[in-house]
Amino acid sequence: MSIVHVLDETTINKIAAGEVVERPASVVKELVENAIDAGADRIEVEIQAGGTSLMRVTDNGKGMSMEDAKLAILRHATSKIQDAGDLLSIGTLGFRGEALPTIASVSRFSMRTRQQGEELGTLVLITGGKEPEIREAGCSLGTTVQVEDLFFNTPARKKFLKTNHTEASKINDFIVKLALSHPEIAFRFIHGNKLSVVTPGNGSCYDAIKSIYGKQTAESLLALEFEDTDLRISGYITKPNMLKSSRGWQTFIVNGRTIQNKAMAKAIDNAYRAMIPKSGFPLAVLNLTVPQSSIDVNVHPQKTEMKFEDESRIFKAVYKSVLDALRPAGQQLHDIAAVVPKAERHYTMEPMQFIPASGPTASQNNFGSSASAPSQPSLSEPSSYHAPRTIYEAVTRSSPAETMSFHEAQTFLHGGAEQENMRDTKDSVPPADSSETSPDMAAAQDTRGLDAMAQDGNIIPIGQVDLCYIIAQDAKGLYIVDQHAAHERILFDKFSAMSDGIPSQQLLVHLVLSFDGKDAELIETHRELFQNLGFTMEPCGDREFRLMEVPSDVPIGEAEDMIREILADLQEHHATTAKEIRKACIATTACRAAIKAGEELNLRQMQILLDELSATAYPYTCPHGRPTILKFSSDELAKMFKRTGF
Repeated sequence: MSIVHVLDETTINKIAAGEVVERPASVVKELVENAIDAGADRIEVEIQAGGTSLMRVTDNGKGMSMEDAKLAILRHATSKIQDAGDLLSIGTLGFRGEALPTIASVSRFSMRTRQQGEELGTLVLITGGKEPEIREAGCSLGTTVQVEDLFFNTPARKKFLKTNHTEASKINDFIVKLALSHPEIAFRFIHGNKLSVVTPGNGSCYDAIKSIYGKQTAESLLALEFEDTDLRISGYITKPNMLKSSRGWQTFIVNGRTIQNKAMAKAIDNAYRAMIPKSGFPLAVLNLTVPQSSIDVNVHPQKTEMKFEDESRIFKAVYKSVLDALRPAGQQLHDIAAVVPKAERHYTMEPMQFIPASGPTASQNNFGSSASAPSQPSLSEPSSYHAPRTIYEAVTRSSPAETMSFHEAQTFLHGGAEQENMRDTKDSVPPADSSETSPDMAAAQDTRGLDAMAQDGNIIPIGQVDLCYIIAQDAKGLYIVDQHAAHERILFDKFSAMSDGIPSQQLLVHLVLSFDGKDAELIETHRELFQNLGFTMEPCGDREFRLMEVPSDVPIGEAEDMIREILADLQEHHATTAKEIRKACIATTACRAAIKAGEELNLRQMQILLDELSATAYPYTCPHGRPTILKFSSDELAKMFKRTGF
């Protein structure tokens, strides 16, 4: 007697359900994908108890006749493909013909469907995979599938489900990704009689993202576009200041199908490197269009993964499209600033350490003009003035003792050399009507000058808070800039662009530094790297090195600490590429060379910092991922002070 036998249809369906129906979210995914394939432009999903007690999917698609409904509940019955050759050019989301029979085998299943032009529809009832009951019934155009008591006849599967909240969250994630992949369809997701997700279905991916993630996220979106022969990428990413702790809100769409792909995720990570913290992930909705023959969607039972003919090409295309979107040409600083989400209101009577912006000092009237500056003095004469070459020099060599009025400073900053000469003349010859100019009139003139520049779209500094944050404004609102993070980003981009090495300054008195054996070996191994970073060292004994040159932007007193931090970076990145090592070391150099919290800046220095920041390639964050600039719009300020609704 043979010990090999053929399984019955019910058992076969239950085994197949183990692959297709992993959890309630898998059921919703299969049913919604069928609705999309049916040409629906409105889809409603309703669940109860996380989907374990009820799942109902209603669409307004083309529906089915009674004859097609009878066939649809059979295994491997499908209208999507005809033979094996069609697997090479699948253009629909579903094609296996397993969804309905496998779902019906582990639940109490009912389906109502009606085609255009028919007076009555078809009702199909199946309980746990048993013989179906099929009859005519009244129903609306399209299809409604209802699944109750999932896994009621397979208790072993049911006990492995998570809590209702977790299962509902998984369904929500599936609905969101399907809604983003098909913005032309209006989705409604109802959980426990509460509307959780609703999209307009107007075909705009931006509007779909806004309706799902909210206005704050939408304001942080950056559009991306890439096209190369038969490959096209479109979609949105967020600025580096809008992050979450998981990759769950990154959606990858290929030919209308949402998938998971490590190469695309890695490309985004590489594009955002040095702009976000290691623990954060930006939002991304990437829509790829490729030839159907270049992909294989039949590599996973749930079709959540996809195989590409040339995955390296996909990686490079995604990387370039994201990188280009992060810094489009002509972007202004007010477009880069991070919007503060739901700022909390705290009221206090304690005084703030606010320092109004002062004008540039007398020694800075020649800033940036090397023609009138004396030659470079020797290091033994630090008091000798020479035109500062960097922002750091402009900041550290300033003295807040000598200031001009706010109006004079604005004139100096924006009025050019001719107006500056007029100001010098005014100091010696008072105006004829000076006796008639009251302080109130002068203040009004200053305000008019401030407003005029703000209306021109310029971000102009106002002052400092705690000698750490620059307060600025334009016609659109208020800005807060972290002076250290902003300068750190400026220096990082500047140093990164110096392929021939960072300029260095010679030390009059060389420093002798001692290291342990491991650090000494690293210095010997990476001598060329240190040279490119502006540090010139040579061995002068056992585990000792003579430091002869340091980067021109780095204070001499911090040189040794910087070298030791770079050595720590080298130990941490020992297994990575030389390019990544250099980036990490440059980030350390920029951090130590940047102006620090606690340093007082005057108006000219603040304006230079803002102008330099707007000119950098990636001004959103410092190299370590901290934001450089935050924005409070005029509307948000009005809400915070309860000036709306009257």
